[in-house]
Amino acid sequence: MPRSPATTTDRAPILPVILIGTLLAALVAAGLVAMTGGAAAVIPGLGDPGAVTKYGVTVVRLIAEVASVVTIGSLLLAAFFVPPQRSGTLGADGYAAVRTAGFAAAIWCVGALASVVFTAAEAAGRPVSEVLDTQVLFELVDAIEQAKAWGYTAAIALIVAIGCWVVLSWGWTVVLFGASLAGMLPVGLAGHSASGGAHDVATNSLLFHLVGAALWVGGLIAVLVVGARKSSHLSLAVQRFSRLALVCWAVMAVSGVVNALVRVPLGDLLGTEYGLLVLVKLAALIVLGAFGHQQRNRSVRAVVERADGRGLLRLGGVEVLVMLVTIGIAAALSRTPPPTEVTGQVSTTELLIGYELDGAPTALRLLFDWRFDLIFGTAAVALGVLYLLGVRRLRKRGDAWPVGRTVAWLSGCATLLIATSSGIGRYAPAMFSVHMSGHMMLSMAVPVLLVLGGPVTLALRALPVAGKGNPPGPREWLLAAVHSPISRVLTNPVVALVLFVGSFYLLYFSGLFDSVVSEHAAHLAMNAHFILSGYVFFWPVIGVDQAPRRLPPLGRLGLMLAATPFHAFFGVILMNMQTVIGENFYRGLDLPWAGDLLNDQRTGGGIAWAFGELPVVLVLIALLVQWSRADERAARRRDRRTEHTGDAELEAYNAMLRRLSEPSGAARTTESADSLEGSPESTDGRENPNRE
Repeated sequence: MPRSPATTTDRAPILPVILIGTLLAALVAAGLVAMTGGAAAVIPGLGDPGAVTKYGVTVVRLIAEVASVVTIGSLLLAAFFVPPQRSGTLGADGYAAVRTAGFAAAIWCVGALASVVFTAAEAAGRPVSEVLDTQVLFELVDAIEQAKAWGYTAAIALIVAIGCWVVLSWGWTVVLFGASLAGMLPVGLAGHSASGGAHDVATNSLLFHLVGAALWVGGLIAVLVVGARKSSHLSLAVQRFSRLALVCWAVMAVSGVVNALVRVPLGDLLGTEYGLLVLVKLAALIVLGAFGHQQRNRSVRAVVERADGRGLLRLGGVEVLVMLVTIGIAAALSRTPPPTEVTGQVSTTELLIGYELDGAPTALRLLFDWRFDLIFGTAAVALGVLYLLGVRRLRKRGDAWPVGRTVAWLSGCATLLIATSSGIGRYAPAMFSVHMSGHMMLSMAVPVLLVLGGPVTLALRALPVAGKGNPPGPREWLLAAVHSPISRVLTNPVVALVLFVGSFYLLYFSGLFDSVVSEHAAHLAMNAHFILSGYVFFWPVIGVDQAPRRLPPLGRLGLMLAATPFHAFFGVILMNMQTVIGENFYRGLDLPWAGDLLNDQRTGGGIAWAFGELPVVLVLIALLVQWSRADERAARRRDRRTEHTGDAELEAYNAMLRRLSEPSGAARTTESADSLEGSPESTDGRENPNRE
């Protein structure tokens, strides 16, 4: 593939900042690990892995994390901060950013692979040289979750690196950006936050923290590269990054506080090494907030108003240094066990699901025993607020928006909140019947209500049009997503049906649920799959928004009726099974009021069987209403056409019927006369409009 001239542009001014910042971060991380005693600690029952392993595990992790944020930031720039060409291919800035992401992703992959080796060596209490044997390393990785997580990260980074060298289109750059964000999840789901009490809150808050930090740090580095290249798109990139940076800082601040309070009691902040590191990291975050404020007040204004990027480069370079040092502090924090893991004693239930359960799931407990889900609860609130903001924007400019759609959307958000954060969400990890209740709500009730809200139509009406000659904005991005090949494939009736119904059988009857039921990450993935697969299925069936694949009314009804027997059959199978799904995990919880696991599973099967009827009723009602409104709209169009053209169509139709009813000879005579009258040789020179 020929190299674009964009790759030869000057990237040097920011490269020394990244190298110096990484070196400082490594020194800070190593120093803090030594000060807090992390390098001197030896796991009881294991040998001493040596200083190279103890310090090396922090250094290689730091290299991988810095490379990951550069990768994410570069792809963020190419996908959303600089415009592509009209043909959809990347422009010069986007192409250069993707190539930078490819180099960074390769380093990320190497750093992640090194982290696999060092993490396995440290966990086994052996020097790195002793675990380089392939068989030994594979055995250790299979037994150590943290090492396995780094292996998944290395695989994702490799895919991103390869993709960056073959991708030239804007659409696939967005896909690579999503993949790069996914590469941060495995390690975040397997660290300190994934173990001990309250690990559900700690893990969810850490995911917010990691994504926010990656977008902020990586985005700033990418913008500085654009500034160093003196690109004409610097003003646009700076404005978009400035809005994102404020959100990222708020997300990092809130999630960091939540994670710290879960891991460290307030009284231990000053009395433990872990607490001191938390305070140091908090101080660095405050400093970064001050830098960001200065950026928005001075540098951003100078770039936007005077196209002067010198202040941005100076202040931004210092900010990058502080950011990278903060990453070093975070790396040291990951090497220091929280005090609750050292001194705290948790029950088996709290160790497995993250919290205690007060008793059997009564109706009152299912309704009022809430535990807010940071991922899906936050999503429910945010989706509701964004929708209302869109409606308010329409109302302000005098446009109407149906109240029924707003009620449907807010009801869907409320159902999502209840399914994940009420007593249903609290008891779902511990009891199969409650889990199945949540599953049915997320896959069948929430999507039906959300698609009836018409969010895409609302967004397209509320978001401003970029305009001819202007770079595409959120409205254009949304249109591209709706009409993308991925959307067309997912909304194919066969694909949607298989994803929606087939996943039930695959998850519960293949042994997959038994393998992942103990993992918090698996519960997050299952909930996300239930919602998305349901949305993809119901969107072309009853969705207000125009789907990439339009189905005729009978096709919509047929697709819904085709799914119904599979749901019923699924519930019947569960009610008649003699083996318990996920038995080892549920018995390990040792809940005194949940001893009859087989009966609880049969209750879950009954819930699945009964709940399948409710969406059918809702869908049929929605289809009837939509068909009725479609007929009304068609009748109004006919009336308007009649008022405009008169009864010409009706008169032509009646004339045709009269000709058909006449004797054949008279009809031919009349037709011949009509033909002569309207022939080109007639006196008025008009052609017969009925001639072919």
